[in-house]
Amino acid sequence: MDFRIRGLDPAPFAPYFAMDDRDLARRRAVRRIVDSKPGFPCRVSLADIEPGNAVILLNYEHLPVDSPYRASHAIFVGPASEPFDEVGVVPPAMRERLLAIRAFDAGGMMLDAEIAEGRVVEPLLSKFLERADVAYLHAHYARRGCFAARIERAG
Repeated sequence: MDFRIRGLDPAPFAPYFAMDDRDLARRRAVRRIVDSKPGFPCRVSLADIEPGNAVILLNYEHLPVDSPYRASHAIFVGPASEPFDEVGVVPPAMRERLLAIRAFDAGGMMLDAEIAEGRVVEPLLSKFLERADVAYLHAHYARRGCFAARIERAG
């Protein structure tokens, strides 16, 4: 089963880069300077940001559903990048990490979940997306628990 992974839309995050530290703090966000790679995976480009660049660490509601699984968590976003959008391709930041893949139905209820190394995750994505009751998948970075990306059927 073909899958599609997309990074987040950068538009809602753009204003954060013009804010000073006090304005960021009012929004429960902080600016960080990247000091290692890998280490700061942008949720727009789905790639690790290069050292020396600024990123914003903020809380993001990645599962805004009316179910017990409604969720938010900290994510990094980098400055002005194109969102990742590919069919059948696992992006670099996900490819290099241990992932938790969670399958959800259309009502936001979790149906299944597994852990897999990003370098070999494609069979698991296909397995979940072949199920008729699965509407979409969420990938999380398993070690830190942060939302990585939403995964859908291609087409």
